[in-house]
Formats: sequence, structure tokens, C-alpha cells
Amino acid sequence: AAKGPAPHLRRSGGAATVKTMLLEWCRARTRGYPHVDVQNFSGSWGSGLAFCALLHSFFPDAFDFAALEPTARWDNFALAFATAEERAGCAPLLEVEDMVRLPVPDAKCVYTYVQELYRCLVAKGLVKTKKR
Repeated sequence: AAKGPAPHLRRSGGAATVKTMLLEWCRARTRGYPHVDVQNFSGSWGSGLAFCALLHSFFPDAFDFAALEPTARWDNFALAFATAEERAGCAPLLEVEDMVRLPVPDAKCVYTYVQELYRCLVAKGLVKTKKR
């Protein structure tokens, strides 16, 4: 049985395939959101809006995405992480201060957090996975 942070994403091909699948999932969930263009696990997440869009796609009543500003990075990250914890039960693996300290977030940190969010959403039944 697959183990790890996102066991439902395990397929033959290893970690690179899982990473690609998770990136595609993020792209699909955030497509159409203004100021969000997920191309990677680093710069695409710098404003905090990608996190907000991903969460808003599951919890549209949690906040008004249209009211968010790309330049309000601290507020965007704080909103996203609080929503993930409250609505999805996602552990607060990232600190807002760590995310805004650098203009481009650390890809490994973002990837790990997105894996955990995915796992929590699967556990809540909000993401359907293919059964083997």
C-alpha cells in the first residue's frame, strides 16, 4: 500500500509523476481565477492568491475571492492557511512570515503543503480518487 503525504496520488513512475499530477490538479482547480497561473510550486504561489483560489474552489462561501489583492501577500497567505486549517483540517505547516520573507516561496515547502492539503481534502471526501 502507498504511504506518505499523498498516498492517493501514487502511481508507477515515482515522485516526479506524483509532483506532476499534483501540479496538474492545482492548475485544474485554479483555472479561471484572476491573477492565478499555476506553472510550478514556487513563483506561481508568491502572492498567496494560488492558495486562496485552490481553497476557494472547494469552499466558495469561505471568503470573497474577488475582493483579494495580489499585492496583499500577508493577508492572502493568512486567509488561505486559516481557511485550510478551519475548513479542510489541514495542519499549519507553513508560517505566513516565512512565505512573505522571500519574493519567491520555497518550492519544497509549497509542494509539501499542497500534498497535505490534498490529503486532507481526500480524507474529507472532497476529492475523489480512482480506486485500484
